[in-house]
Amino acid sequence: MKKQKKLNLIGILLGVIFLCSSCTSKKNDTSIPTLKNGIGRDFLIGVAITPHQVSMKDSIAMKLVSEQFNCISPENCMKSENIHPEENYYYWDMADQYVNFGVKHNMFVIGHCLIWHSQLSPWFCVDKNGNNVSPEVLKKRIKNHITTIVSRYQGQVNGWDVVNEALLDDGSYRNSKFYQILGEEFIPFAFKCAHEADPKAELYYNDYSMTLPAKQKGVLHIVKTIRDYGAPITGIGMQSHYNITGPSAEEVQTAIDTLAKTGCKLMITELDLSALPFPENLSGAGVEQDQEYLAKYNPYPESLPDSAQTAWNNQIKSYFDVFKANKDKISRITVWGLTDSLSWRNNWPIQGRRDYATLFDRHYKAKEFTKTLMK
Repeated sequence: MKKQKKLNLIGILLGVIFLCSSCTSKKNDTSIPTLKNGIGRDFLIGVAITPHQVSMKDSIAMKLVSEQFNCISPENCMKSENIHPEENYYYWDMADQYVNFGVKHNMFVIGHCLIWHSQLSPWFCVDKNGNNVSPEVLKKRIKNHITTIVSRYQGQVNGWDVVNEALLDDGSYRNSKFYQILGEEFIPFAFKCAHEADPKAELYYNDYSMTLPAKQKGVLHIVKTIRDYGAPITGIGMQSHYNITGPSAEEVQTAIDTLAKTGCKLMITELDLSALPFPENLSGAGVEQDQEYLAKYNPYPESLPDSAQTAWNNQIKSYFDVFKANKDKISRITVWGLTDSLSWRNNWPIQGRRDYATLFDRHYKAKEFTKTLMK
């Protein structure tokens, strides 16, 4: 009787061990349909997360992020006005939480962005009287800003958007404070500072409207100026804020072919696809653009009809077909916004409209096309 009890006990223990092993295997099973187990076999698949998500106030969203993605970008918490609001003060809380989340979940962590004319701390380029500072002063501020931030996250942030949106759509330099004071040098100088602060981090130039030939020419020039300065550049971020009417897949392919000639890694960054009509007199994705609300540009205030959803699926599929065909040139795809409700496209370029621009709907559910990327 005692022998039988022992055998029964051993059987129970073996069963428990088997169940635990099964649970562990399931948890680590790369065959589970997710973006990182599907399309993530060919690219890093990333998502931009908001301060609200970073602070874990939306635990459902962060669970989805950790399950689906192997790369993250910060939507706002590392931008100058947020992380460095005063010259001698840095606000680290949100950025620390963001980086810690990525490290905890073994993700490729992107820092966004070190130098950008928009969302720039008001003090950064001017003196106490509001006048532009001298080139020497601005260089010192740029170096201190970049060195302090990049050094803090050395070995944790894997890649940095060093300079963001320095060009206009015609390929000329934007007349930002950085350009007014330092001219073209502000870009290679920023890359040099970032490399010195973390020699192992990848360094990127990031911009929109990359399907425009003039913009491509401007980016090629920037890459050359960085290298001529003696600074490294790892990659080019092709911001992909697309619309239901374009750009065409052929235009995206041409941009990839042109920019790949630099030898830089190419990244599809800030990817979203607006399902709404776009005001004809606007172009690009400059956040300073805005228009008075017009009902004709908000045709689906409640939900997206089947015909519009089909058109959206077909359009985004055409882009991903291009990405897959160029997996030898593209290292990362980052979507800008986790769900439709969290996308900035809801309010741009017209406040108050309802868009459907991301891979997950307002209920955190994968769209039909998204499911195909999980296989």
